[in-house]
Amino acid sequence: MPRGCSVVRHQLERFGGREINTAGDGFVAMFTSPTAAVVCADAIVVAVRVLGIEVRTGIHVGEVEVRGDDVAGLAVPICARVAAHAGLSQVLVSSTARDIVAGSRRRFADRGEHELKGVPGRWQLCTLVRDEAAIGR
Repeated sequence: MPRGCSVVRHQLERFGGREINTAGDGFVAMFTSPTAAVVCADAIVVAVRVLGIEVRTGIHVGEVEVRGDDVAGLAVPICARVAAHAGLSQVLVSSTARDIVAGSRRRFADRGEHELKGVPGRWQLCTLVRDEAAIGR
């Protein structure tokens, strides 16, 4: 996904995201705002789709410990597990992220409770409802 990587990095910069690392063909990024993370993830999905690439995105909000150029904390694997449940070209978020984004004019559809591997409890997940008519404008 080399072409896609430059597109992802452009969108991260555009929405104030900080690239933390890449894992295989995936990215881990941090944002100061969950709304910026959701908008950026959606922009990435749309931008790489034009290149014939489909990605899965997952968003969670939580405390992290910054360790140099890396981050640690329970929020990191939770986010990875949320992304693992996402479908192609889907922005999937934890209910924690959805609740914080409330009021941002973003709409989400409930995707039920899920077990997240290695994470205690069951987690409510939601998908961003995209205005398909707006894509490509």
